[in-house]
Amino acid sequence: MNKKELIGKVADKTGLSKKDVEASFTQIFETIKEALGQEMKIAIKGFGTFSVKKRAEKKGRHPKTGEELLISARSVPAFSAGSDLKEVVANPKKAGAKAPAKAEKKAAPAKKDAAKADKKAAPAKAEKKAAPAKAEKKAAPAKAEKKAAPAKDKKPKK
Repeated sequence: MNKKELIGKVADKTGLSKKDVEASFTQIFETIKEALGQEMKIAIKGFGTFSVKKRAEKKGRHPKTGEELLISARSVPAFSAGSDLKEVVANPKKAGAKAPAKAEKKAAPAKKDAAKADKKAAPAKAEKKAAPAKAEKKAAPAKAEKKAAPAKDKKPKK
């Protein structure tokens, strides 16, 4: 499903015009992009969390030459699925009917929960940034070497 089809479905379900839904979607996505650009965390209860992860500087290999290269540090967007979304994906027939009912019941307190989550997430944010960088730094060179090895093996076969 692409953006246009998604807008059409939301318009049909809500009774809003496609223009209104498209304007809302565009604004939501722009707001998410801006927040991620400022390295903020966006938590949508029941759906998931958008965040920015730091990738540490690491060594890699050029696939053709095998020359060792230095890959610079960078920030990448990340998404972690929430429990309701995971349930819908794991059990589409069972969870499909339950998910909208949960969203309707929890619609009013969601703003309060999101504000609480942001306040709690802010101190933990610094801790989470440091831990993945170390884990990725150890795992990344092994992946780079595995990718380089098949490329070398394939060329002599031709």
